[in-house]
Amino acid sequence: MLGKLSRNLWARRCGTLGLRSCPSVSTWSPLATAFNTKPHTRLNITKNDTGLFGISALTNPEGFYLLKENAIHRTDELIEEATREKRSRKMVEIFDELSDTLCKVADLAEFVRLSHPHVKFLHAAEDACISISGIVEKLNTDRELYRVLKAVVDSGDAFPTNPVDDHVAELFLFDFEQSGIHLEEKLRRRVVHLNECILQLGQRFMAGAITPRVVDKEVLPENIRHFFTRKGDKIEVASLFAESTNAKAREAAFRLFLYPDQRQDQLLTDILAARHELATICGFPTYAHRALKSSTVEKPDTVREFLEILTEGLRPRAEEDFRQMAQMKRQENQMSTELAAWDTPYYTAKLKKELLQVNAKEFAPYFSLGACMEGLNTVTTSLYGIHLENTEMQPGEAWNTDIYKLAVVHESEGTLGYIYCDFFERHGKPNQDCHFTIQGGKRLPDGTYQPPIVVIMLNLQQPRWSGPTLLTPSMVDNLFHEMGHAMHSMLARTEYQHVTGTRCSTDFAEIPSVLMEYFAADPRVLATFARHYQTHEPMPQDMLNRLCASKFLFTASETQLQVFYSALDQAYHGDPTEQGASTTDTLRQLQERYYGLPYVNATAWQLRFSHLIGYGAKYYSYLVSRAVASSIWHTFFAKDPLSRAQGERYRREFLSFGGGVPSGKLVGDFLQCGVTPQILAKNLIEEVDANSEIIRHLTERK
Repeated sequence: MLGKLSRNLWARRCGTLGLRSCPSVSTWSPLATAFNTKPHTRLNITKNDTGLFGISALTNPEGFYLLKENAIHRTDELIEEATREKRSRKMVEIFDELSDTLCKVADLAEFVRLSHPHVKFLHAAEDACISISGIVEKLNTDRELYRVLKAVVDSGDAFPTNPVDDHVAELFLFDFEQSGIHLEEKLRRRVVHLNECILQLGQRFMAGAITPRVVDKEVLPENIRHFFTRKGDKIEVASLFAESTNAKAREAAFRLFLYPDQRQDQLLTDILAARHELATICGFPTYAHRALKSSTVEKPDTVREFLEILTEGLRPRAEEDFRQMAQMKRQENQMSTELAAWDTPYYTAKLKKELLQVNAKEFAPYFSLGACMEGLNTVTTSLYGIHLENTEMQPGEAWNTDIYKLAVVHESEGTLGYIYCDFFERHGKPNQDCHFTIQGGKRLPDGTYQPPIVVIMLNLQQPRWSGPTLLTPSMVDNLFHEMGHAMHSMLARTEYQHVTGTRCSTDFAEIPSVLMEYFAADPRVLATFARHYQTHEPMPQDMLNRLCASKFLFTASETQLQVFYSALDQAYHGDPTEQGASTTDTLRQLQERYYGLPYVNATAWQLRFSHLIGYGAKYYSYLVSRAVASSIWHTFFAKDPLSRAQGERYRREFLSFGGGVPSGKLVGDFLQCGVTPQILAKNLIEEVDANSEIIRHLTERK
């Protein structure tokens, strides 16, 4: 499926045997020019706003009340249609319209609640979220609605259905049963209570995970206190200081920031207990079984076998990474102790700078925001015949003055959807890169297609008077990653919005976004757009080679760390009888088994691991999606990353289905092989070896 990269392949990737030459361009394209310039507020002469996202009701915050009331009214009509004795269409069509009606308000309101800078809009959106949640809770207790859906799933619909109809109907039924509607009333109420507890406890755990540690200044040696924030006689430790040049400061930050917190530990313990009880009430052996239902791998046993195989293959390779880091530490200080957990980020960054001469500031001038958007446009045009068109918005359409709107336009199919780009940092905005679905795509009764609408959120610096926003290589990776999600939403052409685009299992939803990172790491792709924002000169080939190689440094130990995280997440959400006496005991046991560096006494890293909340029992998805994306890249795109034929195949046979086909089947059919633990692990091990070969080849040339 994958095969090792040879030196000749690396030469092709570096452009010495390039597939195509990159023309010298002296001016920016209109798209690049637009993104290299801060958006300007359109002069509103008429004073008539169009409303957020072009929704006329949302010219003011009160419009959320109208949207909510309309949704309630339509929901009542759809419930009546579903439960009446005679219907005029498939049950799954009614349920999908019901879902679409609620999601259009809920998804929009959730985004506005998190992102709108004006408090009145924020509060109105929050009220709408609460109202829609109440409606959903009411639906989840409607036994008649559940009865008619279950009858269709168990015995078939009165109307002819296809496999997609049946699959989506089963997904709706599973969503119903997660709320315990199929249980006796006492147990159902317990399920509702547990879900509420898990939500509230999770919010408190997330807040605690990022809370700085405050200690008396005497706790730290005087010679390293200046590395930290001083507040009178107190010192605040807000992170791991992972890339600090001072080993003592790194160690102190690690031990203090990760010092066990009893309140945080109790929150995690309570969350895990509530999740396990919830799962068992609903008929699952563990919470992991519940979380993995309908996923690509489907069962915790499959994840466990995948992690075990990967662990055995990675162990000697990760040991070599750690050996190199330990040697660097000894060279830096002959009196140093053995390599520790607080050293690995520092020596990874140091080796990038020393061995590969990689410095993020050196590359940033070649990655203006406009250049990167031009690069994305090159990729989508080459692969799919789609161009990204900067579109002028109407007054009131955006929630802030610095938003861009992209129309996603196919050369023959016309406009497929819209991407709003909220790229710049501002006060109160969530500090994370993410993708929001505002409106999912679906086939409408008249045969037309409801266009998908999404938002990509980044936190880049605002462009300055002296030049455009410049991105570091990691920011470029993040931009390509989020655009992978957005294009999944744009290119899915599903019958039902319940399974459109990223509305699928986590381990499947991340595949298109991780795959886009491979494009961002290929010198041939970067060469099409990496140009100096002032001189327009392309990035020199040597710089391209060094930049791409830097992304492959120490991938064995980094992958091993992700295996450890995934194993810990699975253990926490597995059989409680197989866990330690505390969450820290479990961590210590698993670290000895899955990671090459020892546990540090009196630390509790898991209490800072916020992914346990949002990705409970699903953190493995990072590794599985990467294994699948790696296979897709090397099978279809490594030879020519801008192949239209392969891009069309990927679109038609993979992206277009969204979650409308079971993801394990879809991946297996596309790659023409079974999605087994052995194959998934083999993909990642071979990629680690290929990356090591690239590093070795480049260093030999030096």
